[in-house]
Amino acid sequence: MRSSSGRNSSGNNGGSRGGNSGGRGGSGGGRGNYRGAGNARDDKQGGRPKRPRPEERRYDVGPGATQEGPKSGRGPTARGGAKGGPRKPLQRGRSVPATSREYEARAEERNRERYAGKKDVRLPKTFPGAEQEGERLQKVLARAGYGSRRSCEELIEQARVEVNGEIVLEQGKRVDPEKDEVKVDGLTVATQSYQFFSLNKPAGVVSTMEDPDGRQCLGDYVTNRETRLFHVGRLDTETEGVILLTNHGELAHRLTHPRYGVKKTYLAHIVGPIPRDLGKRLKDGIQLEDGYARADHFRVVEQTGKNYLVEVTLHEGRKHIVRRMLAEAGFPVDKLVRTAFGPITLGDQKSGWLRRLSNTEVGMLMKEVDL
Repeated sequence: MRSSSGRNSSGNNGGSRGGNSGGRGGSGGGRGNYRGAGNARDDKQGGRPKRPRPEERRYDVGPGATQEGPKSGRGPTARGGAKGGPRKPLQRGRSVPATSREYEARAEERNRERYAGKKDVRLPKTFPGAEQEGERLQKVLARAGYGSRRSCEELIEQARVEVNGEIVLEQGKRVDPEKDEVKVDGLTVATQSYQFFSLNKPAGVVSTMEDPDGRQCLGDYVTNRETRLFHVGRLDTETEGVILLTNHGELAHRLTHPRYGVKKTYLAHIVGPIPRDLGKRLKDGIQLEDGYARADHFRVVEQTGKNYLVEVTLHEGRKHIVRRMLAEAGFPVDKLVRTAFGPITLGDQKSGWLRRLSNTEVGMLMKEVDL
């Protein structure tokens, strides 16, 4: 009994082992089938074409395209990029054949013969007022620095602008800047490219644009100017104050001409005491070696002990005239400053500073000499 049961148990064990091995075998067989599943599916699908790889794909969409590829090339609807080549241009109408040079030469010769006996045809102007010469008045005023064109139009509307002595009320009037005289509020407008400057000349600067001896001169203050400037009148080397620089030749000539008598004002430092009749003596005239010299105005500005600061105004422009007049009267000048040249005053302008004159100041200068 024991032996048979043992055999049975061993048989059962063996069967279980066999079953287990069979299971392992089965599982092994399953793993083998999983690995080859793709091949098996391809075999089952039969004649179904394989999916091409991306690099083997074709994008031919023409009517002649087949599975093997296009027969007649890319279709007419193919475009650039992913859809194939470029689109063919559409033909509109009949193509015009190129003309030869000989044909063009004959056509040109016929046109010349056709218009040989006719007068030149003058085309009409494209805008009103184009046939007129000159520039619009508001444009000239704007370029002269009177503000924007709209601001200049307002000046015209306010009847503040005159051309050649007549007040202008219409907009768009054309003027010739080189010939016509334009005024705003009675002051002449510098319509051309003139420049006007005022320099507070320091002591020790020579009143010339160039100095052969290498001394500091007026030209050193305007070296970066494209337009050549020249000084109006002169000041002694040791005299400070206002000196004008411009490229307007006629204005400079009239400002220094005795006929127009443009007044200059000076501040002089002298040592007193001074008599009460000094001003009367200067106004009556002081005899100098080159004739009498008269002052137009004299006053004492400041007194500190024996030190006096006096103001002298005169319209003459002879050399060293203020220094010579006071020295002849018995009061040598220690320091001299020109504070005004006509309507142009020194104000708070610092020594050595150059400033551009305003339009009003330029107009006042021109009015001073009848320009």
